[in-house]
Amino acid sequence: MKLVVGLGNPGPEYAATRHNIGFLVAQKFAQQMGVSLKRQAYQGIVGTGRADGQETMVLLPQTYMNRSGVSVVSACKSKGIAVEDVVVIHDEIDLPFGSIRIKVGGGHGGHNGLRSIVDLLGCRDFLRVRMGVGRPQGQVDVAKYVLGQFSSTEKSQLDNVLENSVKALEVLLQKGAQQAMNEFNNRVFLI
Repeated sequence: MKLVVGLGNPGPEYAATRHNIGFLVAQKFAQQMGVSLKRQAYQGIVGTGRADGQETMVLLPQTYMNRSGVSVVSACKSKGIAVEDVVVIHDEIDLPFGSIRIKVGGGHGGHNGLRSIVDLLGCRDFLRVRMGVGRPQGQVDVAKYVLGQFSSTEKSQLDNVLENSVKALEVLLQKGAQQAMNEFNNRVFLI
């Protein structure tokens, strides 16, 4: 079984923020798989279906970003999911908005959701889909920026970015990390 985790914060006040782009991609992926994300389990919202013939669980932790690892570890232990079968989708300020980077393992780069997962899994070797949200301009605080709403320009591009992110996730699950990196890394998906 594969575990696809979209990182974000629960609640309507965070729904359309940059920090919740992981939720948005995971929700779009689940929708395209025909999976309903309504069941509460593992301190998150989950749905299970088949992606390319393989059982796949989509998880939206409801623990708030800084405690995402609690939900991820709970699901992994309960279902016997190996670290290499975990894919985490998260916002990345070091990439411009509209870019997608697939990565295998690595540190947390200051991202508290990743830090929680790394700390509680005791391993960094999970797959990541890094969603570029860009850096704030000027003196804007990073936390305020990522917890802020998308700009009107970003909103106009968001559907295209989400569509391409789901394609990247599908390639990652079907053909592996190297193929997904070859097809999607170092590209910006804006129209």
